[in-house]
Amino acid sequence: MRNILITVMMLIVVALMFNGIVANDTTGTRARIETHGTTANTTLGSMEP
Repeated sequence: MRNILITVMMLIVVALMFNGIVANDTTGTRARIETHGTTANTTLGSMEP
């Protein structure tokens, strides 16, 4: 029973860390990748042959 409780608590901690680090809307990794991708697309789009 104790092992199950520890496993469930660890899964909850991992889920909270994922939400805080990766999926955060303003400062998360996903938002930073989208920002840099948009900047790259804009830069490439403004290049002239």
